Amino acid sequence: MSSHPPLAGTAWRKSSRSDTGADTCVEVATNLPGVVGVRDSVDPHGPRLAVAPAAWRSLMSQIKAGAHTL
Repeated sequence: MSSHPPLAGTAWRKSSRSDTGADTCVEVATNLPGVVGVRDSVDPHGPRLAVAPAAWRSLMSQIKAGAHTL
């Protein structure tokens, strides 16, 4: 069982880092306390991730620094 709150009712927004006009879009939800929701905008009813805000910031910093090939 997950210790994260459900992600239903979140305010999803398309990530500014997503490709425009492509099918590689990520949406994030930051309106829940203590968790960042992440989902694929092409499949909004599919799997969703719930991560700690510090982990999300760390991943974004690494991506911006070129540490991951996307």
